[in-house]
This record gives sequence, C-alpha cells and structure tokens, in this order.
Amino acid sequence: MNKPTRARTLTGTALALAASMALTACGASDDAATEAEPKRAKSSGTVAVDNPLVASFDGGLYVLDGESLKLAKTVELLGFNRINPAGDEDHVVISTDSGFRVFDAARQTFTDTAFKGPKPGHVVRHAGRTVLFTDGTGEVNVFDPAELGDGAKPRTRTYTSAEPHHGVAIELSDGHLVSTLGTEEKRTGALVLDKNGKEIARAENCPGVHGEAAAKDEVVALGCEDGVLLYKDGKFTKVDAPDDYARTGNQAGSDVSPILLGDYKTDPDAELERPTRISLIDTRTAKMKLVDLGTSYSFRSLGRGPGGEALVLGTNGVLHVIDPETGKVTRKIDAVGDWTEPLDWQQPRPTLFVRDDTAYVSEPGKRQLHAFDLDSGEKVASVTLPKSTNELSGTVAGH
Repeated sequence: MNKPTRARTLTGTALALAASMALTACGASDDAATEAEPKRAKSSGTVAVDNPLVASFDGGLYVLDGESLKLAKTVELLGFNRINPAGDEDHVVISTDSGFRVFDAARQTFTDTAFKGPKPGHVVRHAGRTVLFTDGTGEVNVFDPAELGDGAKPRTRTYTSAEPHHGVAIELSDGHLVSTLGTEEKRTGALVLDKNGKEIARAENCPGVHGEAAAKDEVVALGCEDGVLLYKDGKFTKVDAPDDYARTGNQAGSDVSPILLGDYKTDPDAELERPTRISLIDTRTAKMKLVDLGTSYSFRSLGRGPGGEALVLGTNGVLHVIDPETGKVTRKIDAVGDWTEPLDWQQPRPTLFVRDDTAYVSEPGKRQLHAFDLDSGEKVASVTLPKSTNELSGTVAGH
C-alpha cells in the first residue's frame, strides 16, 4: 500500500453512484514538463524540486530536495499540521485546522484544492486512489491523484459515515470501499460498499478499530484492541491476538509481502505504553507472530522496504530491518541517538519515512534529517535545519 499502482480513471459506472456516494467533477490537466525541460514553479520561476520531502516545524513547513536534503524553501503555516503523500510525484496532503489542503511540494506552493472539515484524519493511498477521512464529519473523499496536475481539483467520490468518528477508509482496485464503523465514543468495525454505494459486507467484532494497511493480493487490515480484522476475498476474517487486550492500532503494508507489520500494546490503563514487541500478521494464514526488539518505538517508527522488509526505528536510535517471514532482524542501521517518546503524541520525536530504497529519519533533538540507503545501510545525506522538525513525509518517487 506504500506504493500506488497504475492510476485508474473514473468509469461510467462510478458516475452513476447512489445518493449516498455522490460524485462531483472538476477539470484536471497534465504537467507537460520533460526531463530535458525541468518543471518550474508558475509563480516564482524557481526550478521544481525532484522527489521532494516535506517536514513540519512549529510555524511552517520545510521543503527539501529528496536526494541532497538541501532546503529548497520554508513555508509559513501556523498550527499543528500533518503531512501525507498525495499519491503522485509532486503533491502532499496537509491536514490543517480547517481541513485537508493539497500542497505542490515540487513547486513549493499550496494549490487551490482543499477538502474543508473539522478534524481531518487519515490519508490512504492504494490502487491509484487517494482517500481522505474527515473525523469531525465522517466524510470520505476519494480521488485520482493523477488529476491534481496544475492545481486543479480532482473529480471526487464521496461517502458520509453514519456517525462522525476517528476513522479510516480505503478504496480497492475494483472500486469497493472499505470504511470503519463507529461513533465519537466507540468504534466497532468496518463495512464494505460496492462502487454503486451498496453495502456488501460488514464486521462489528473489531473494538477500537484504528489504522489500516494493505498487503500483497490486496488484503486489507484494520487494527483492533484484540487483534486485527482482515478483508480478503470479499469477506472479513478476524486475527486473534495472543493477549486478551492487544492493541494493534498502527500498521504498515507492502504490495509485495503477504505479511503486515503492526505495533503491539497490551496495557489498556497506561498513560503511554512504550512497547518493545511488534506484530507480524500473516494474511495467508490469519496468524499473528510477535517479535521482541528489545527497544521501544513509536507510531511514527514503522515502515516497509522495497522488497517488503519490515522497518522499525527504535528508541535506541537503531533502524531495524526485519525479515517478515521469519521475524529475524537482518540488519541494524545506527540512524540517530537514543530518544524517548514524549507523552503528547503531537510533540516531535524521530520519525521514519521510506521511499523506494531510501529511509529518511528525522532527529529533532539535533535539528537534523538523515537519508539511508536500505541496500547498504549507509548514510547517504544529512542536513541541519533552522528549527526542529515534527512530521516528515514526501511525494511518491518520480516515474
């Protein structure tokens, strides 16, 4: 799920969605820049950044070159802002106080495309589609990121959950939409809607449902407080955890691996649990394996490599490369210094972002960002920034 497949266009069937799945349309155009003629920002004339990274700090955003880590531009933006890949090589989606805003990271400027609403939450990319979930309204917006060119607002499929809640949704390659069920007080499971908006499957045995990931063969996982809920071959399957309470609220998937990487927390009363075990969920057998890394990690520590490797950034500063089939750590990369996860989830901590065979790791305590080659384990670039960063993300690698 970390790498989108070929973008799909909206079909005539999708345009005939039922009232609960309204579809609105806006124009879009392609960026005609070529390798011989680099893309340039329309307003400033500056050369566009290739494979840009975007890091948030208290007061704005840093845009960096993905190869050299050179700081290209500083953009002022107040508030706590979250960053997610939009699904193409130019844009990211910024979750702001007013809703989702599309930022052209290549050209270092906001576009006019926005999805307004309170409490913008998860952004999910899969099968050439990008899905936004607005927690404050329960609204889901689905679009083709290929239509973000030239700042145009893409045609959008929308669905509104029965109740607003902290949720997530993902659209599959056949147009089916998997979306969570819940209220502001309680989250219970998920449902599946076909491309016409008709409910075709439902499961309400996933207490505290949170987060999603997709594995090889388009198996979707949703985290629960007692295991993981899988949607596979048109039906839901529950993977039970070995403990009565076992929250797997954050997962990372790979299109080339049938095994999902998840966190694993077993103390429901902890102010902040600092787990040392991670979970590996085999979607072929619906079984969960636990691996103790001997160091804690945070929700921003999980990633996947290009070959499906499971990646975990520990509080001991080590980036663990794990074989998901065996659960064995195959490489340890000394990435940053020792760190402690803060009690407030919005506060900065070292963060992992993976793009192709490069792992980017932030080190807020030193105001630094580093890039590591996952094949060799070597550090290939590093930069010190004016201020400590918080969120770290970027675009999908150039085609």
